[in-house]
Amino acid sequence: MSYVTTKDGVDIFFKDWGPKDAQPIVLHHGWPLSADDWDTQILFFLANGYRVVAHDRRGHGRSAQVGDGHDMDHYAADASAVAEHLDLRNAVHIGHSTGGGEVARYVARHGEPQGRVAKAVLVSAIPPLMVKTAGNPGGTPLEVFDGLRAALATNRAQFFLDLPTGPFYGFNRPGAQVSEGTIRNWWRQGMMGSAKAHYEGIKAFSETDQTEDLKAISVPTLVMHGDDDQIVPIDDSARLSVKLLRNGTLQVYAGYPHGMLTTHADVINRDLLAFIRA
Repeated sequence: MSYVTTKDGVDIFFKDWGPKDAQPIVLHHGWPLSADDWDTQILFFLANGYRVVAHDRRGHGRSAQVGDGHDMDHYAADASAVAEHLDLRNAVHIGHSTGGGEVARYVARHGEPQGRVAKAVLVSAIPPLMVKTAGNPGGTPLEVFDGLRAALATNRAQFFLDLPTGPFYGFNRPGAQVSEGTIRNWWRQGMMGSAKAHYEGIKAFSETDQTEDLKAISVPTLVMHGDDDQIVPIDDSARLSVKLLRNGTLQVYAGYPHGMLTTHADVINRDLLAFIRA
């Protein structure tokens, strides 16, 4: 078990597999999961000769279940602690959902200023801002996120079955090929983490405005999103993000759900590799 201790004393779990002299691929997981959500991608990139690093966000998975710091600034700083500890250079940072927000803040505030990042990828990612505000009228109403908090506080175990069974993977769509194993694995990862981290993480992923993060990123950035994403609607996220990025490319997947890195791993992995090698 490998851990790094952050400046504020939090133990962050990470995996570091593959040749240490190979280009690093750094994977940032979504809410409320863990580095295990990237299993398919990890094995794929290892088979293609890369060094693969993936960590559990504070309060998630095997990282310490601390009572504070469940916000995007700390998420990014924790990711930076891992990158600095391993002295990762020329790295490609890939983030899914909330992990995409973590990547945007990490690259903008830590990775690029330190000269550690070669490229970035935002997969079904939350930036620039999810919640509806006066300045973001197309966002999701706050009441929706209040509902998520209420469901989590009332019965987290049931809530963590309902999400993957329904909209997360698009298993609620007619004709969907439902994977019971995928649902159970989502639940397993979620229940490993802290209820407090997950509760406060909803505010972090919904109310963090990352407009300036996106504007600050200059490395080539691929934005990947399914147009049937029921969790992070494409028009409120990916299409806006690519306009803010200096060197961004949008790749849209017709009919793909929020959890497309799992349901359509063969396509996503192929396209990730092509972008990394380009």
